[in-house]
Amino acid sequence: MSADPITVHVPLGERAYDILIGPRLLDEAGAILKGRFPGRRFGIVTDETVAKAQLPRLLAALDAAGIDHSEIVLPAGEGTKSWANLQTVVEGLLAARLERRDLVIALGGGVIGDLAGFAAAIARRGMDFVQVPTSLLAQVDSSVGGKTGINSPHGKNLVGAFHQPRLVLADLSALDTLAPRQFAAGYAEVVKYGLIDDEAYFFWLEENRAEIFSGGPARAEAIARACAAKTRFVLADEKETGVRALLNLGHTFGHALEKVTGFSDRLLHGEGVAIGMMLAHAFSAKLGLAPSQDTGRIGAHLKAAGLPTRLADIPGDLAPTDALMTAIAQDKKVERGALTFILTRGIGRAFIEKNVEPGKVAEFLEEMRGA
Repeated sequence: MSADPITVHVPLGERAYDILIGPRLLDEAGAILKGRFPGRRFGIVTDETVAKAQLPRLLAALDAAGIDHSEIVLPAGEGTKSWANLQTVVEGLLAARLERRDLVIALGGGVIGDLAGFAAAIARRGMDFVQVPTSLLAQVDSSVGGKTGINSPHGKNLVGAFHQPRLVLADLSALDTLAPRQFAAGYAEVVKYGLIDDEAYFFWLEENRAEIFSGGPARAEAIARACAAKTRFVLADEKETGVRALLNLGHTFGHALEKVTGFSDRLLHGEGVAIGMMLAHAFSAKLGLAPSQDTGRIGAHLKAAGLPTRLADIPGDLAPTDALMTAIAQDKKVERGALTFILTRGIGRAFIEKNVEPGKVAEFLEEMRGA
């Protein structure tokens, strides 16, 4: 066994679970799962890219522990979060004769975690599942907190359920296989936690970004601190009826940008979040809520991490502003047609603002198109 992993505990009563963060956890997964879930069978859901890079390690670990398993391999990409693939996963779990007490393993990034978790929530009226996130974005955000779902033609993550995992295994060594662009996209979600309510964490990220990207000890600390922050919001507001909405900083703009770019590699989720966080801070500054110099400081950090920060950084022609506004109107935080945004009074001072005037948002986006 490798050195003991960092453990972040999510104390949700009978649904409590641990997030284990450390190297080589995929290779130790058989022993870990056998110890925590004795006698269970597992259905692994993954995509073609992760299947090549990580699935052999997981299968070897399960085989060594004598654990029975089956696999469902899907195409890679945001488009996989669809009704058709949800049906594929559910029918695959049933065809494998997995029972209600057996578990689903979500092996992959946020797309697979969201899809497999949703399938687990509805197959046999609810099966347990384990998150094995292999991307930075999934390790610090989507694998924690129980949000599962798929996309709709109307927008991102509009169909789903809250379904907490039983365990999260965040293998740091899996991150070594990520393309630099994918790692940077995940880093946007790391930065988000500092911008919401932890100014000191953002400053720490400024000082340690290079070591996080190179894989030094700061990487594990950054992930653990992000998971602890996510856990804090989940405990305060599990079903996102209040303060948990702060975790959507940058996402209202970002999800709209993802939709108008076709949920494609043209704009990765984390890249949309990075631009979205910049827009949220710039919009807050325009409204006189936040100092404009904070927007510049955040932009400099995101640029240094290799992330886009402007609408003009998105490849190709951007959809017109009215198309963006239509996408924003489908955001999950909309109430009775009124727009809700996560705005800020500065670094680490985000807040929920309801009844934002659509006209002001549209005017702001028009200005940002040329910035």
